[in-house]
Amino acid sequence: MDGSALEELDERIAGCRACPRLVAWREEVARTRRAAFADWTYWGRPVPGFGPPDASLLILGLAPAAHGGNRTGRMFTGDRSGDVLYAALHEVGLASQARAERIGDGLELYGVRITSPVHCAPPANKPTPGERDTCRPWLVRELTLLRPSLRAVVVLGAFGWQAALPAFTAAGWTVPRPRPPFAHGAHVRLHRADGGEPSGSREDLGGGAGVPGDGSLALHGCFHVSQRNTFTGRLTPAMLREVLRTAATSAGLPTTPPAG
Repeated sequence: MDGSALEELDERIAGCRACPRLVAWREEVARTRRAAFADWTYWGRPVPGFGPPDASLLILGLAPAAHGGNRTGRMFTGDRSGDVLYAALHEVGLASQARAERIGDGLELYGVRITSPVHCAPPANKPTPGERDTCRPWLVRELTLLRPSLRAVVVLGAFGWQAALPAFTAAGWTVPRPRPPFAHGAHVRLHRADGGEPSGSREDLGGGAGVPGDGSLALHGCFHVSQRNTFTGRLTPAMLREVLRTAATSAGLPTTPPAG
C-alpha cells in the first residue's frame, strides 16, 4: 500500500483530543513525569501505530502506558510490557532487536505492525467503553489501509478482543455470530465480507506457501503482556513466542526456529 496514507493517519491520530478525560490524564502525566524520567520531554499525545505499511501481521494491544508509550511516543516502548513483547518478537525473528527504548533506537519490525484500540494512556490502564468506542474509527481506518497485505492479527487480552471485533466488521471482514469469545490460543478465521480478492496474493507479497490469498484474516488470541500476567506466570515467554510463531505462519512470515 501507499505508506503516505498511513503516515497521514498517524499524524491525525497524534492530534486527536476527542476524549476529555484521556486528554487531561495524558497531559498531566507528561507535565508531572515520573522521577526516573525527570529529564524526559514526554510525548503526551495519542500514540499512533508502529511498523511497515505493508505489514501482514498486526499486533493489537490495549492502550499506551502512562510512562511508556505516553512518554516515548511509540507503541510498547519504554515499559516492561514492551520489554517482554519485543524480546519475544526478536527471538521469533520479527524484530531487529530485543529492546525498545525510544524513537530512533534502531528498532525495526519485519512484516509486523503494532497498534491499539485506544491510543491515549488511560488512568489505571482502564479506558471506558465510551472511550474505546470513540477511538474505534481510527482502528477501522488503520485496518482498512492495511487490508491489501494483512493476513493475521494477534490480539493481546480480552479488552482488545472485544474492541477489535466490531472494527473488523466495519473494515470489511465477517465476524461469526455469536461472536467468538476471547481465550489464550484462540484462533478464528475471518473472511472478507465482499468475497473479493486482495490486491495481491500472498505469494505476490513475498509470503510463504499455504497462506490463503482470498483476503481472509487469521485472528489469534493471546494473554496481554501486562506485568500482572508476566510476573505471575499466567503468560510466559514461551507461551508468547508460540502464539507469535503461529500467527506469523498464518501471515506467511518466516520465523527463527525455536531454540533447542
